[in-house]
Amino acid sequence: MVHQLPLGARDLLPLDVTQKLWIEQHLQQVFHRWGYHRIITSTLERLDTLMAGGAVQRSTVIQLLEAEDQGLGLRPELTASIARTVVTRMAGGSWWPQRLYYNANIFRKGGKTNYGGQQEFYQAGVELLGAGGLLADTEILLLLQECLQAVNLSDCHLILGEAGLTRSLLSAFPDKLKEPVREAIANLDRITLEALPMSQELRERALFLFDLRGQPQEVLSQVSQLELDSEQQQALNNLKSLIDLLQNCYSPQIYQPKIVLDLSLIQTFDYYTGIVFDVVSSTESGARVLAQGGRYDELLGLYHPQGETQPGIGFSFNIEDLHQVLLGINQLPQDVPTSDWLVVPETPQAYAAAFAYAEKLRESTQLVRVEMELGHRENVEDLRDYARCRGIHQIAWVSLEGVPRIEPVS
Repeated sequence: MVHQLPLGARDLLPLDVTQKLWIEQHLQQVFHRWGYHRIITSTLERLDTLMAGGAVQRSTVIQLLEAEDQGLGLRPELTASIARTVVTRMAGGSWWPQRLYYNANIFRKGGKTNYGGQQEFYQAGVELLGAGGLLADTEILLLLQECLQAVNLSDCHLILGEAGLTRSLLSAFPDKLKEPVREAIANLDRITLEALPMSQELRERALFLFDLRGQPQEVLSQVSQLELDSEQQQALNNLKSLIDLLQNCYSPQIYQPKIVLDLSLIQTFDYYTGIVFDVVSSTESGARVLAQGGRYDELLGLYHPQGETQPGIGFSFNIEDLHQVLLGINQLPQDVPTSDWLVVPETPQAYAAAFAYAEKLRESTQLVRVEMELGHRENVEDLRDYARCRGIHQIAWVSLEGVPRIEPVS
């Protein structure tokens, strides 16, 4: 019998893990520099928490059933779980804002992926809770930019949208058309959009919204020609202020991603209320979405007993996509770390002394990787061949008295 993984699962071998850790550590260093602290939430949550008031579709959640028939599921994303944790465990006026980050796995079924039905994914990201407005939006986007710099990515586009503004511009369509129009625009499906049964006036508006992407100043100018109410005008003004501030904050020493303003941008999860964004990288195999995020100012209220909310904004990196892009440009380690020493007891009576010497080597203030020879090799040359094969540069032959004889391996 050949034992296979279940559909949608996969193993990470040591080199995969080495490369994944390289990515996570480089991102984590940036998170720390910006004052963010790691949070770890439960992998298992109640369905009502995971679905975030209907913003997350039940069909994407891998569900479990508790003995008392209470619905449980594996998290399909992290934001809802973090919002629940902050509201129930960290609430209080002096706590705001909260700067949190995570490295974690998520589980999601359904939908199209690049990984043959994969259902477990890895993400690294941040959530800035209790802070709204221009400065918080700018912090998140500048933090995102520095993360790209940290992993040596310099060929990315920042696709920027505004969920609240897009939603309000779709309000002109009848209820039965809103979702088909929204879906066609989100999927860049012009053929479907043109075929929907609607008046010529509505079709022209739908196609106008479909084409609302490109250089920020051009798109802002196009939208300003519409008859906007005060809320829509405020959202448009906020977008313009954000783009202007970002341009002034970018450092000449740091790569600046090209900003594309796309008011048709719609995220998978429907709890966003303000800016939304994707980071897209062009590769030989096509564009990949490396990160996505946005503002969600009503989500925390879902988990508060009195419905009190706090503003929030964040983003997550898709580690698998980031991994593939970095592999393609040779930015990741190509080998697992090698051991520094192989410690070999010269006789069975020297076992204890060899273990003691290995422990002494490991006590260095710097990381020292030390392997013990476990008696599997019959002669000295086999030991040396093993050391060469594993990239070990020094063998310590330890006597009964604990005295090492050091042999460099060439």
